[in-house]
Amino acid sequence: MKRIPNILKCFMIIVISVISVNFKYTGSFADSNNSSYVVIEKLSGRVLYEYNSNKKAYMASTTKILTAITVIDNFDISREVTVPKSCVGVEGSSVYLNENDVFTVEDLLYGLMLRSGNDCAEALAITLSGSIEDFASLMNQTAIRCGATNSNFKNPHGLHDDNHYTTAYDLALITRYALKNSVFAKIASTKNYVATEKNSNVSRYWINKNKMLSSFEGATGVKTGFTKKAGRCLVSSAQKNGMELICVVLNEPNHYQMSKNLLTKGFDNYRLIKIIDANKFDYSLPTENRTEYYDLEVKDDFYYPVSNGESISAEIALPKYLPSSVKSGEKVGEIKIYASKQLIFLQNIYTLINN
Repeated sequence: MKRIPNILKCFMIIVISVISVNFKYTGSFADSNNSSYVVIEKLSGRVLYEYNSNKKAYMASTTKILTAITVIDNFDISREVTVPKSCVGVEGSSVYLNENDVFTVEDLLYGLMLRSGNDCAEALAITLSGSIEDFASLMNQTAIRCGATNSNFKNPHGLHDDNHYTTAYDLALITRYALKNSVFAKIASTKNYVATEKNSNVSRYWINKNKMLSSFEGATGVKTGFTKKAGRCLVSSAQKNGMELICVVLNEPNHYQMSKNLLTKGFDNYRLIKIIDANKFDYSLPTENRTEYYDLEVKDDFYYPVSNGESISAEIALPKYLPSSVKSGEKVGEIKIYASKQLIFLQNIYTLINN
């Protein structure tokens, strides 16, 4: 039976309590003022924990998260790439590409993410965009689209440049965006990969450098990084109980242990709750003359990570009657979700079917 609101504004309050699990880590999460970190939940983007998360920082090879998703968003990954001479012997980590080697873009993305190949990064940037500078411009456009407004990217690999920087929070936003792409998510979670050079038909076997994939239960990625100026950096992600968390740790000597501690804390203290179920939104409203009723709908489900004892409330605002001229698919109200009295989500309510 449909629920029919009969007051000018109707309010539905939902209070959710989540069973807590005590977290027993007693050390400091930040070893120095130079470190920064953030943990977010992927679906909602909610920040669970942070320290210096908006502080400008160098990010070394975690840059390649943005490189990879920029390539995936803008180019055909089945395309073949011929390695130019300028991309052979690039400084730092490498898969040892040779001049005129031919690989698919997809192969080079695996070399980029699993082995952190700086030569893969430059080969992709130069052959796909024409130059490092043009590709960096495309990277910055992608970063803005992710919501990363406090970053600047000058190259596709993360080798040091004073004007190549991000923040822990920006990098989390970039990673969140990237992990929504199934191609990227598959690459980031792959432990080993075999690429075949097209001219010689010789196979290359690449093992992922990211130790989180083999040492943390539920790990799904993502990327390591290190330079002397950036320090040790790690972007990691993991799934548990239907929730996926993203953890960014920058300039932290104990980057693996820090990341494990933060992810464990997040999983122990939060549960992902389905606050809005679009399929169960069951309301109707009459028109002014009360001769017709319209079923109502919301378009999207809404999930949110909730901690023990946290109060979540939903406020539904609808008129007493609909105008006689109302049409199917027309906005007639809205639903707002609050956490601890802070607005966290809003979506419109529409008419669905004229009965």
